[in-house]
Amino acid sequence: MAVARMRHSFVRIAFCSLLFGVVSCAQTPAQSAASFDALVDDVVQRYRLPGLAIGVIEDGEVVYTRTIGEVVAGSGEKVDADTLFKIASNGKAMTTGVLARLVDAGKLDWNDPVTKHLPQFRMYDPWVTQNLQVRDLLIHNSGLREGAGDLMFWPEPTLFTRADIIAALAHLKPLHSFRSRYDYDNLMYVVAGEVAAAAGGASYETLVQRELFAPLGMTRCRVGGFDRESVGNVAQPHMRQYDGNVVIRADEKIVPVIPSAAAGGIRCSLNDMLAWMQLWLDPDLKSRDGKPWLSQAQRTALWSAHTPMPISKRQRDWDGSRFNAYGYGWRLSDVDGVWRVAHTGTLAGMFSAVNLFPEKNGGFVFMINGDGADARAVLNSALAKHFTAPDNAKPASWYAQAIEAERAGKPAEKRAPDTSSRRPALARNMTQQLGVYRDPWFGEVMVCAAGEEVRFASARSTQLHGRLMQVGERVLVDWDEESVDVEPWLHFAGASLTLSKVDPDADFSYDYEDLAFTRVAACP
Repeated sequence: MAVARMRHSFVRIAFCSLLFGVVSCAQTPAQSAASFDALVDDVVQRYRLPGLAIGVIEDGEVVYTRTIGEVVAGSGEKVDADTLFKIASNGKAMTTGVLARLVDAGKLDWNDPVTKHLPQFRMYDPWVTQNLQVRDLLIHNSGLREGAGDLMFWPEPTLFTRADIIAALAHLKPLHSFRSRYDYDNLMYVVAGEVAAAAGGASYETLVQRELFAPLGMTRCRVGGFDRESVGNVAQPHMRQYDGNVVIRADEKIVPVIPSAAAGGIRCSLNDMLAWMQLWLDPDLKSRDGKPWLSQAQRTALWSAHTPMPISKRQRDWDGSRFNAYGYGWRLSDVDGVWRVAHTGTLAGMFSAVNLFPEKNGGFVFMINGDGADARAVLNSALAKHFTAPDNAKPASWYAQAIEAERAGKPAEKRAPDTSSRRPALARNMTQQLGVYRDPWFGEVMVCAAGEEVRFASARSTQLHGRLMQVGERVLVDWDEESVDVEPWLHFAGASLTLSKVDPDADFSYDYEDLAFTRVAACP
């Protein structure tokens, strides 16, 4: 793979100090760069990544960048520091940044009822409708199931609009009490983007360009529709297939506006993400023209702990974490006693991470255009040690082996069952179940005969089409699109149809459990 590197030109002298009887030596920039190179090489080779872009900031300055691999595997077009990647949920902090600018401008207050800006907004519970504030849209405390309603924009693309998403909230039953706990929620960020549009007097896309990209000089970042060929250098998502990387859900020539932009629809380059990070590490939060981009009061609001989050075993074992919380679009935790402000981004074939360590005036970012869940976990923890516990740094192999041990020790109830005995379900055996079904928020699906077999087809989710397969007494859907890798069980009861994940530990955005279909017509 071709590689591009840039390292900052300043030179520091290595020094050692005696602390509690232990000699600790700081690395020179050259030593740091070499250790970063070794880590990146290991991770890219270990997980066979198609492309990656990474940058590290120390003392507020970019000290290391590296790009490796290709925009499209096998194309010869190399990833560079201007390549656009989907940053997914790392865009949530950009959404909250735009909202904070509107608060500074007096156009919005965090405690405003959402209905003040969106009179059509409704939740399942009327009391929650009246009391849900703008701040609640950002901190995952709505009471909805984790990932509730994500099937309206995942797997992408779908035919749902932002108006559809807002209307659907009235039909999504909460799993917990309002403000009682943390459950990750994308739909509320879509609502937040529409609140910003209403308060700011322009579309969400226009506001991001006007309030964020332009004043911060983030010239490569894109939100909304654009011409892929004229913009150029746009990384495509990949999945592992056999022994290589294959593009999935490739961009059309004209990249469309998507309904989930405020939750995770922004694309940025490495250079622009480093500029974004330097803004947040700047004590004065200055924009390109030298003026403050945001008030200190709003930085405090965004970086305050609003919703407690569980601390995972991995966080305790790997990072020594003792607190974990969600701010406005940022995750707040400690790593080896050092404060971290961070987030991750996940889409099919696109993984990213941003980490800031404000007390160290540094951090890192990386973006991957392939199957990168494990690679991200390894890089995230290994790079964090550079800032929090450099004397306790571990190689990539240590983290990789720990991940494999976690998988091997997963309890049986969290493992996907063996469905290798599957065979096509026959229409003649399912005459009582065939029909057109409707869910109040997801719309219609057809469970109808196709020759001797049976097919499932969603009217508004273009990727959720497949054939029914029999596994013993149970029936699942085998999706046509290979990149849609989370299959559902179908549960028929009279005129009702519900779904559940075959793999109970699969991605929560496949929120099959929120669907409750009723048969409304015979098959056409």
